[in-house]
Amino acid sequence: MMSQSLHGCRVLLVEDDFLIADDFLRRLHSAGAEVIGPAATLDGAMALYESCGRVDFVVLDINLRGTTVFPLAARLRADDVPFLFCTGYGEEVIDGSFQNVQRFEKPISQHGFARMVDLISRLTIARDHPREGMVR
Repeated sequence: MMSQSLHGCRVLLVEDDFLIADDFLRRLHSAGAEVIGPAATLDGAMALYESCGRVDFVVLDINLRGTTVFPLAARLRADDVPFLFCTGYGEEVIDGSFQNVQRFEKPISQHGFARMVDLISRLTIARDHPREGMVR
């Protein structure tokens, strides 16, 4: 069971591996999130982001079928939408401007996923309710 609820949280999922995307989708749903996607390509992710309405948080795989997700990450940062990376790659592949972004390694354990849900919950609460003492 997840420690935090994502009830009402709209999470965009960007992942090109079908089995991982399906697993994340089910886990995020069980934590209460409304999952948008998954998107498996950069172009698909950008189009989905632009057309889906409100997005509270984004989970990004770094490598989408040979293309990095950094252009979307830059757009999210410019739009002040919180995101994290969930990848099988080490931090050495992360563009320098995104070194401070939280990264979770795949495969992700149940405990790791619970930590990810907790982070999503904390960052979305901090964004929506900045006076509650949480820092983004």
